[in-house]
Amino acid sequence: MILNTEGNITIITQENATPIQLVKKIEASYTKFKSDNIIVNLSSLDSLSLENIVEFLQLSNTHRKAKHSFVIVTDKINVDQTPVEIIVVPTLKEAYDIIEMEDMERDLGF
Repeated sequence: MILNTEGNITIITQENATPIQLVKKIEASYTKFKSDNIIVNLSSLDSLSLENIVEFLQLSNTHRKAKHSFVIVTDKINVDQTPVEIIVVPTLKEAYDIIEMEDMERDLGF
C-alpha cells in the first residue's frame, strides 16, 4: 500500500495485495488519513470483480458519513453495476473531479 497525500486528499495505491488485504491495511492505518478525502487507486490490478469492489463498501460508508469523499479508481469493472453507495471511476482525473464536486456540495450544505 502506497500513500501519497496532496492537500486534503490521500491517494492509496494498491501494490500487490488483494482487495481484501488492502481493505484490512486501510482499516489498520485509518487514523492517519481519516480527515482527508480518500482515493483508492486499483488501476494496477489486472482483473477486478464486483465482489472486490464491495469489500470497500463499509469503509466507504464510514468515511462518507464523516463528510469526506471516498473514491475508487479502476477501469476493470462496469461502474453501472456497482452499488450506488460507493463511487467508482475509471481515471484519477475523474476521482479529483468527484472530490471537487462533493467539496462544493458540502460547502453549500448538501
